[in-house]
Amino acid sequence: MASVVLPDLGGPALAVVELDSIARGFVVADALLKRARSRIGMAEPVTPGKYVLMFGGEVGEVEESFRAAVEAAGSSLIDQLLLPQAAAPLVAGLQGRFHHGLEESLGFVETQTVASAVRSADAALKRAEVFLTRLHLARGIGGKGYYGLAGSLHMVQAALEAAASAIDAGMLVTTEIIQRPHPELKGPVT
Repeated sequence: MASVVLPDLGGPALAVVELDSIARGFVVADALLKRARSRIGMAEPVTPGKYVLMFGGEVGEVEESFRAAVEAAGSSLIDQLLLPQAAAPLVAGLQGRFHHGLEESLGFVETQTVASAVRSADAALKRAEVFLTRLHLARGIGGKGYYGLAGSLHMVQAALEAAASAIDAGMLVTTEIIQRPHPELKGPVT
């Protein structure tokens, strides 16, 4: 249930740069690749006319590429994220691997941008013992992001609190929790 399935990015660091200009997105991609040895996992225009770049690799390389990307983005920058040590379940989710078991509770987070979704998911997964059940970024949802978490009620609540506090209030659309979810919610519901 991933909208984006990334290849192995070759290291623990992950970065996202979102722009309000598609043309500038190509310039930024070129700049970050020229600066250091990062691997681009996503570089594409998304509705409503934004350009999203997600890249990763070794920490030092990604930090250098990230600086070049932000510098090249200039006033086109909408949102940005640099995670030197992305949570392992987040990386697995970005590669299309999710937990599919039925748990006591489900939590959902919806954000305005890809970077804010990834940032908040990382915080949630690092704060509480929860599973990532789905992750949808940008495509077909107006450039937004959302993801699902599963676990015990108190852990999902703690994860949602961490998710909400990790991003600016204006980037958070909502958090929702479902206790004792219907068994079909673990399957085809996206």
